[in-house]
Amino acid sequence: MNEFMETFEVEEGRTRFFIPLQDLTHAFPPRTATVFYNPSMELNRDATVLFVSVTRPRDYLDAMGASGVRGIRIASECNIPVTINDRDPRAVSLIQRNVSHSGVEGEVTCRNIHALLSLRRFDAVDLDPYGSPAPFCDSAIRGTLRYLMITATDTAPLCGAHKKAGIRRYFAHPVNTAYHAETGLRILLAFVVREAVKYDRGIRPLFCFSREHYVRAHFCLEDGAGKADASIAGIGYIHQCASCPDRREQYGILPAPGPCPSCGSTTIPIGPLWLGAIQDTGILNSMLERLPEQTLNTGRQIGTLLTILKEELPTSSFYDYHLLAKRARISPRPIGEVIAGIVDAGYRAGRTHYSGRGIKTDAPWQVIMDVLKEPMKARTSSPENAPI
Repeated sequence: MNEFMETFEVEEGRTRFFIPLQDLTHAFPPRTATVFYNPSMELNRDATVLFVSVTRPRDYLDAMGASGVRGIRIASECNIPVTINDRDPRAVSLIQRNVSHSGVEGEVTCRNIHALLSLRRFDAVDLDPYGSPAPFCDSAIRGTLRYLMITATDTAPLCGAHKKAGIRRYFAHPVNTAYHAETGLRILLAFVVREAVKYDRGIRPLFCFSREHYVRAHFCLEDGAGKADASIAGIGYIHQCASCPDRREQYGILPAPGPCPSCGSTTIPIGPLWLGAIQDTGILNSMLERLPEQTLNTGRQIGTLLTILKEELPTSSFYDYHLLAKRARISPRPIGEVIAGIVDAGYRAGRTHYSGRGIKTDAPWQVIMDVLKEPMKARTSSPENAPI
């Protein structure tokens, strides 16, 4: 252990471990520590512990361990054989201390991740880099047998706020729309598809979400040219009108933009992105059933997240109904009432985890506008439409 590294003990789930001291006066305290640890990512780690507890991979690689907390928790709380890697000797020293302190068995390596995954394969590989996972995806795909898990914290490039960086890293055209949290996640998935199919492998998303400053994807890699072709078929574009809320999905590897069918204006292609399903309902149900058995500090939030994910419609974008109300120059109504009005009009509609003001629906945006303009009615909200 580096004698100059001051540490203190913290606890997540059922696991206690040491982290380096951080300067709490800094704008981003984790950046000031000798080895990185971000307490705000606890829900991310809790969700992975829950996911691994139901999928039960044969072994698990925490590819960029830092403090080692994620891998140690998988070993301690899921009883899965783990390997924890980091290229920084200071991090490896801390990981070794934490493995010993937690009483688990785990292999600790100090390797360049590209070199490690060129020599070995693991049933589950977890990429949680500081920033973009794009430089590591190819190696991770080659080194993963089944389950690949990826966190991306570079949401500005993924979501279109830093467009040039998004083009460079993901070879996609991100656009900063009201629903950018979803397109950012789907751009990441499409990027992973393009990295995987060159090895005749496809992906099957199992549990994917966007939260605050990151997106997180858990999915299964499937072997075979047919699986790769099926994944390619799930890639496409959203064509967003530059002048009105209209947008259209289009499958295919190349965009075919045309005029907006609502107003005739130019449309802007967003993508390539994943247009297919991003959740496995069976996995989500298993996670909800297992949740009461797990000791998770963020268990209540994860339960709410999983419940919403189960009900989300499989559209690739959502509408911020407050923005539509602003466009109509009216005050927004309660979201449960708006959803009920859309359903009464003959369409599907529901909440989304991306935004508390978001509505996923297969209705045209004009239908939502009509509902917003209706006189407010006394409705009995159903449980699925009640505010969460």
